[in-house]
Amino acid sequence: MPPAVRPPVAGPAEDVLAHVVPGADVIVPMANGEPVALVDALEANHERLHDVRLHQMHALHDRPYIHGEYAPHLRHVSYFLAPATREAYWHGGCDLVPNHFSEMPMLLRSSTRCSLVIAAAAPPDRHGHMSLGTNAEYVAALIGRVPFFLEVNPRMPRTFGLNQLHVSQVLGFCEAERPLVGVAPAVPDEGDEAIAARIVERIPNGATLQIGVGGVPNAVLAFLRDHRDLGIHTEALSDGVVDLVESGVVTGTRKQLRRNKVVATFALGTQRLYDWLDLNAAVEMLPVDWVNDPRVIARERDFVSINATTEVDLYGQCASETIAGRYWSSSGGQADFARGAMYAEGGQAFIVLRSVTSSGRSRIRVRLTEGSVVTTLKNTVDHVVTEWGIAELRGRPLAERARALIAIAHPDHRDELEAEAHEAGVLPRPGATGGAAPPGRRARPAAPTG
Repeated sequence: MPPAVRPPVAGPAEDVLAHVVPGADVIVPMANGEPVALVDALEANHERLHDVRLHQMHALHDRPYIHGEYAPHLRHVSYFLAPATREAYWHGGCDLVPNHFSEMPMLLRSSTRCSLVIAAAAPPDRHGHMSLGTNAEYVAALIGRVPFFLEVNPRMPRTFGLNQLHVSQVLGFCEAERPLVGVAPAVPDEGDEAIAARIVERIPNGATLQIGVGGVPNAVLAFLRDHRDLGIHTEALSDGVVDLVESGVVTGTRKQLRRNKVVATFALGTQRLYDWLDLNAAVEMLPVDWVNDPRVIARERDFVSINATTEVDLYGQCASETIAGRYWSSSGGQADFARGAMYAEGGQAFIVLRSVTSSGRSRIRVRLTEGSVVTTLKNTVDHVVTEWGIAELRGRPLAERARALIAIAHPDHRDELEAEAHEAGVLPRPGATGGAAPPGRRARPAAPTG
């Protein structure tokens, strides 16, 4: 019989260098899944590397290599811009690859060498299994397909799901204790609460929710305290979900998939969230190519998706990753969940935005700002929500869609939008016969604007 494979023991972070070959594509988890000491070791020894690329979504740590300071030895490839990467991308220090979050594992396997995954993990349990903690996302989908080198952090919560490796499955690991990065929940203001209130009254008991991050999603979570038997199937798990689980609002008993479980693909919040996740068997961290797959989402009844955008045109196209025509983030899972909700029985997808920018410019526009990138197609968008109302777009003619969107624009901009829409041909000119409801059919009532 061949000798048994001896599991690795902890060593210095620099041990990872032996597994980074010239031209390697190294995959790094997003957010707190980043193994800080291992990336530190790669930066410190960058002159020993040749044409190595680190692929990562949503980096939390601002680093010299992200800004191109160690090129051509080491280069960052981003899949979602964040404060740590945004200016670096604008100045050419790193690259940005467009993607749908659900397709990230497939994209990495098909367009990179997938040479090595480096990730943070909780210490081995008594059975020798290490959990990727706050993360599953694209790296969990690579377990068994790509070699792993881990950084064990005793402060990483031990979570359950499909984000675990046995110590015998890794090339090696180091140990490094450091607190996780905490992100305080955004505090909703009056406008956020007005948007949230309109959405919450349309969410039935027993619905399954995907909720993004920000002021409006946090207001939605706070307003759901009188609901019952809600389920969670979301990409990002935040602090607001903790309150709903602990108060009995979220039970998951009416879910079709992973019943009784809170399902997410990564978590980012405060230490309270991380403490709550630790050894919490009610939570499952699952790979993003399952969580965000529209075909999976469509199997849930009464699925509700809530995501934000920065600008909408009168056709219903949503530009959610650019601001003033400049790249700001990326697509994330917005289109994944919008399409999944579209096919779900009783599904609803809400795209939310404030009606005006901080300077008073309308976010609902006849044409998107030049340079803006469409994230969610007009054919997919279901509801658009501002503090002035809800525009129901699915199945409506273009002229009706335009009028519904004008009705939820800020009152100061509605007349101008209507005039521009007539001029641009989005609405028929006054006196023309087009744009009326077909004979025998009643036009859908306008969205409320109170």
